[in-house]
Amino acid sequence: MRGKPPRVSTFPDYAVVIPTTGRPALRTLLDTLGAAEGPGPAEVIVVDDRPQGTDLEVPEGVRVLRSHGRGPAAARNAGWRAAKSDWIAFVDDDVVLAADWPAQLVADLARLPPETAASQARIVVPLPGNRKPTDDERGTAGLETARWITADMAYRRSALVESGGFDERFPRAFREDSDLALRVVLKGHRIERGERVTTHPARRSGFFASVKAQRGNADNARMRYKHGVLWRQRTGAGSGMLGRHALTVATALAALASRKRRLALAAWAGLTGAFAAQRIRSGPAKPGEIARMLVTSVLIPPAACYHRLRGEIAARRSLSPQAVLFDRDDTLIHDVPYLSDPEQVRPVDGAVRLVRELRRQGVRVGVVSNQSGVAKGLIEPIQLTAVNARVDELFGEFGTWQVCPHDAADGCGCRKPSPELVRRAAKELSVDPARCVVIGDTGADVEAGLAAGARAVLVPTARTLPGEIARARQDALVARDLADALRQAGVLA
Repeated sequence: MRGKPPRVSTFPDYAVVIPTTGRPALRTLLDTLGAAEGPGPAEVIVVDDRPQGTDLEVPEGVRVLRSHGRGPAAARNAGWRAAKSDWIAFVDDDVVLAADWPAQLVADLARLPPETAASQARIVVPLPGNRKPTDDERGTAGLETARWITADMAYRRSALVESGGFDERFPRAFREDSDLALRVVLKGHRIERGERVTTHPARRSGFFASVKAQRGNADNARMRYKHGVLWRQRTGAGSGMLGRHALTVATALAALASRKRRLALAAWAGLTGAFAAQRIRSGPAKPGEIARMLVTSVLIPPAACYHRLRGEIAARRSLSPQAVLFDRDDTLIHDVPYLSDPEQVRPVDGAVRLVRELRRQGVRVGVVSNQSGVAKGLIEPIQLTAVNARVDELFGEFGTWQVCPHDAADGCGCRKPSPELVRRAAKELSVDPARCVVIGDTGADVEAGLAAGARAVLVPTARTLPGEIARARQDALVARDLADALRQAGVLA
């Protein structure tokens, strides 16, 4: 951006990524960032997540990308994958940055040890001093103590590549940041709270905003599906109120169906009244706010239960795979380093029979493979094509071949553990990534599958690292052989 002092090579190299839906606060944020004191970012990337609309007006030098309304997770992924810096600072479009925010950020990053993957800002939410906060203000104020929120969060790019980035199955600005951070922490990295301070103004929402917010219960179901029943403890999310809401809904249903309607109705009224009273006591005693709390307290319990049930159904559906995506070397065929001769293709024992059985049962099959020998000049593209054609000849034609020909140092967006190959394969097979199973022999295979929202199974070989096996046992499945992998994934009996 213009007006920046020359960047000094000793400062951490960082880019700023701002997902937006075009809120007016964006321009103020960009102007503040452009005039801020301290070592400036290598670039500022704004990701326009509106489904459609006119071009955003941004200062000169700001790069604009589009994510077409796919949600903040997809917008952040588009931003960091386009950036080349060592650090990616994610900033919400409605925060207020300090005049010396770049200097504060650089100071936070410079003091981090190598094992630290991310730095979280200290969020301050200004609240009125002359009255109790409204429901909207209380909701925003929770950001001050929340763990791992991306209102102002900087990640090492290497950690984002390793984890595959944000899970785009989280469609809202809710839980997608906790999901990523938990996956990063489970890989042995640390996330530190920095000293920089960022202001997040309290949101002003509509009358039924708290009811609409219950859609997040579907994301909670996905968190439980991905991370187990202890996900709340691991992320510091608190106990939640779903149990209480379920009890309220159960008493309402009992009032409709039971002969003891009066008793059940009294129980429902008591639970609903206590919930409303708690919310009213916490806020200003204004007629409009009290009316809002009374009405929404009746609607929140059934809305919460509905969205949680919807989320559970969606998660269970993803348990029924429609496609299997195989790594090639040491999964389908015995690995020959930089294989260039089709005559040396030797299937893994039983692999041909299992792939044919999948086809017989109507399961689609594909291959997702890193082939860095092309970038290294050790394999000609025509040789790679001939080897893959030989695999098709032995196994039967696969529905898709997705191959990354790049080297690890090329910084491409397709090399596993990036989820790009898995996403491309799922798209070509016309299958939701959540209905795919990725099977391979390395941690990169597992991470690519999980990051794309697929299930993943590791089939270790003598060359699989112990750490990869340990991580796979936490996040995915580990199988003895290919047949066991397909059984554990629920594809074959």
